[in-house]
Amino acid sequence: MLANLRRSFLLSLVFLALLGLVYGFAGTGVSMLFFKHQAEGSLVKDGGRLIGSAEIEQAWTGPRWFQGRPDASLLTNKPGQVIVSGTQQWGPRSKELEAFVAAKAALLKREGIKPTNELVTNSGSLVDPDISPDGAYAQVDSVAKANHLSVHAVNALVASHVHGRELGFFGAPYVNVLELNMALYSLERSAGRG
Repeated sequence: MLANLRRSFLLSLVFLALLGLVYGFAGTGVSMLFFKHQAEGSLVKDGGRLIGSAEIEQAWTGPRWFQGRPDASLLTNKPGQVIVSGTQQWGPRSKELEAFVAAKAALLKREGIKPTNELVTNSGSLVDPDISPDGAYAQVDSVAKANHLSVHAVNALVASHVHGRELGFFGAPYVNVLELNMALYSLERSAGRG
């Protein structure tokens, strides 16, 4: 019996080393070798200055910028508070959700933006960096006016940042809000308004 326990213990140690350490390091090594940008967090920089991550929602406010889904910190009324992805959601019949959506829709209307479903509700993860093309186009007039740009130029900017379905059939078309706002900033700089 003692021999069986010893073999079981040694086998457990071998599998712990293989699956717990070797597999983890191998996965990290492969991802750093072939997918370095994604493995390092898909960080976006402008002239060496860190702007954010293309995979995590950034907080954009006001009509000057394209806005993504509402920031997760708005759920707690504590802006800047870090919330772990998906940990705090309201149910579909929640009075808090109803009040939040109404307030966000009113704010968007004041900024000249037609509220769409995604612009007034959080994503399931609370950190989704993307919106639909409809959500981006709903903001074109407001963004163009706030930045003294032509509606045509801002429409073209959105159109150039629409990503199609993955592999042509997975998911839905989307716009990454950080990429779009960086392109907007570049457009403003080239027009002498940045």
